[in-house]
Amino acid sequence: MRRIKSFIHAFNGLKVAFKEEPKFKIHVVATIMVIAAGLYFQLSTTEWLAIVIVIGLVLLTELVNTAIENIADFISPERHEKIKTIKDIAAAAVLISAIAALVVGMLIFIPKIF
Repeated sequence: MRRIKSFIHAFNGLKVAFKEEPKFKIHVVATIMVIAAGLYFQLSTTEWLAIVIVIGLVLLTELVNTAIENIADFISPERHEKIKTIKDIAAAAVLISAIAALVVGMLIFIPKIF
């Protein structure tokens, strides 16, 4: 029963992120578009592996960033320079994962388009 509850909590976290985080919604929409493109271009198993890894990386970093932002706001609701630095670093992690995903996507899809 405890394991089932942990899955329920995890899915609740996804639901909250999707409802309350516009950037998470953007990443989910991008994920759907990439999956559709992958199906259209009939990606190889290796290409799918790369795509799945970078999609997971981007969604993971966005969720961790959201958790960090929420805990930072809870700890210090008022503006604080250290909290801003923490949030900026967490946002940078999302940026780096998104850039990595973009590069992987370009390496896979550009040759298929042209």
